[in-house]
Amino acid sequence: MDKNGKIMLTAEDGSEEAFFVVEKAEIAGREYLLVTSQEQGGDDTEDVETALILRVNEQNAEKDMLVYDVVDDEKELL
Repeated sequence: MDKNGKIMLTAEDGSEEAFFVVEKAEIAGREYLLVTSQEQGGDDTEDVETALILRVNEQNAEKDMLVYDVVDDEKELL
């Protein structure tokens, strides 16, 4: 993550997309990120195209890489 909270996510097909971390939380021992497709703080924050909640699935220390899953079920966060 850079100083602006920007992270690059790589899909299974190898395509990459930039997201910006809005919030980071630990719930029941699991790490979650709230990310958006646009940087926060500008005048256009109401026009966020995509917002996702990501859960850390696994960490690969050798490659300095994390694997995230998109959280689809809101009940998981309760």
